Amino acid sequence: MLTRLPDDFTAVVTGASGGIGSAVVEALLESDRPGRVIAVSRGGHPHPDPRVDSLALDVGSEDGVAALAQALDDAPVHLVFNAIGMLHDESRGIAPEKKLDELDAEAMARLYHVNAITPALLLKALQPSLKGRHPALFASLSARVGSIGDNRHGGWYAYRASKAAHNMLMKTAAVELRRLNPQAAIACLHPGTTDTPLSAPFQARVPEGKLFTPDFVAERLLDVLETCTPDQSGIFLDWAGERVAW
Repeated sequence: MLTRLPDDFTAVVTGASGGIGSAVVEALLESDRPGRVIAVSRGGHPHPDPRVDSLALDVGSEDGVAALAQALDDAPVHLVFNAIGMLHDESRGIAPEKKLDELDAEAMARLYHVNAITPALLLKALQPSLKGRHPALFASLSARVGSIGDNRHGGWYAYRASKAAHNMLMKTAAVELRRLNPQAAIACLHPGTTDTPLSAPFQARVPEGKLFTPDFVAERLLDVLETCTPDQSGIFLDWAGERVAW
């Protein structure tokens, strides 16, 4: 697992109580290589494994992301896996738009905040733990529908745009991070359609064999990160390791 990282490496997983985030935590713990896994979620992610530090923080807020940086205290981090994302929110009346008439400024701003701003500010806050000369990976969940070149069906305006913005922010940060740590790499990852609450309202249209379990996705994405080297920093890959068009 992640052979470029040192033994007893430190990992941070945000969105650790969600479907993919919790599966990534479990996949990491199946190996004896991680020395510390910091599981971050709004409600906390208690775990019996002594290597897990559970932090109840909302990294979508300034106070939350600052508290995470303070908890790390500039100690080197070797893997950051951001599994936070939003597609819909019934309580806020947010759902993917089918046409221009359905666009709503507040919904668009909310999706942009969760899907683009939060990962960027997370990366900003964790700079002291990522810079240096130690191997480091920053992986953040994106989505194929955020690809401009692959957009053939339209719709889903806010989600598409927020993920496209996410990709640009990560690509841009990769340029700077290369100067701060020549052994660091950033990857945008498309997990495929995963059986989680995010995809639940739309699973009826998923082709047979294309709805993945969180455990499968976590395993595949960690395998994909194995190939993400500093010279590929800023890459956009899917769960199968294939490049996704910007």
